Amino acid sequence: MLKRPRRNRQSPSIRSLMQETYLHPQDFVVPFFLIEGNKQKQNIPSMPQVHKFSLDLLLKEAESLHKKGIEAIALFPSYPKEAKDDVGSLSLSPKGLVPQALQLLKKELPSLTLIADVALDPYTSHGHDGVIGKKLDVDNDKTVDILMKAAVIYGMAGADFVAPSDMMDGRVEAIRRNLDNNDLTNTGIISYTAKYASSLYGPFRDTLGSSLSFGDKKSYQMNPANSREALLEASLDEAEGADALMIKPASFYLDIISKIKDKSNLPICAYQVSGEYAMIRAGEEKGILDANKVFYESLLSIKRAGADFIFTYAAPFILDSLR
Repeated sequence: MLKRPRRNRQSPSIRSLMQETYLHPQDFVVPFFLIEGNKQKQNIPSMPQVHKFSLDLLLKEAESLHKKGIEAIALFPSYPKEAKDDVGSLSLSPKGLVPQALQLLKKELPSLTLIADVALDPYTSHGHDGVIGKKLDVDNDKTVDILMKAAVIYGMAGADFVAPSDMMDGRVEAIRRNLDNNDLTNTGIISYTAKYASSLYGPFRDTLGSSLSFGDKKSYQMNPANSREALLEASLDEAEGADALMIKPASFYLDIISKIKDKSNLPICAYQVSGEYAMIRAGEEKGILDANKVFYESLLSIKRAGADFIFTYAAPFILDSLR
């Protein structure tokens, strides 16, 4: 045989020489869940080895990861039910958990990139991503009006990027214009461009206490059956001023990552979501998977599909293997 591909696999050094895709600590964004109080660290039953942190412990955790090569984190607030209302009023408080965390981290760890999630579901009593209209559906434009104000609050508090995850039409342009009008031209937007109405968000919603009190999110999150629609969303967000495009979830939507990567010149991000994380941990608990090896392989597949960076809860557990 003239062609023997195995020649390029016969030793570790040759395999390394021929390797096409690599994972690095700077490829990852680590999501953090925030809670009120001091010296508080709470377990998350549905996401083993992931925790909620009060701001003082958040700083320590973020500093530790930054020293290991993590360049960016994303912030998600977890509030008690009694703090929420129908319109997510707390999202506009400059003294909320996210603005406080941004101010603290920007002061103490100025070289760490800070990403603030922009959505109403952590703040609404009903768990939807926006204001409920007369037809018991999310009112797109009223929601956008709140989101663009929240984005300015986060930008002023120190966010390097805001990340609208709501899937409202026109919110990227509204946020961009409002940021610019408030002298926040350097605050970027990572748009959740193709956020699918997935069954993999359960542990995340449990963590934030944002499980739905009625209905579903199918009128604003994307149909898992569609791919061309994702390209439309990407083209709109790019035209509206997004600085990077997000696909969520990641592992079940590698084809979407690849298609958007081929069509867009913007950086592509993917979110390995809570359900993806929890399934791998469940396999480990059953004794049928080595979680860290599976995390590595799954993250490698996401990057191979075209993601430039990845939101993942698994990053802290595979950093040592990347060395």
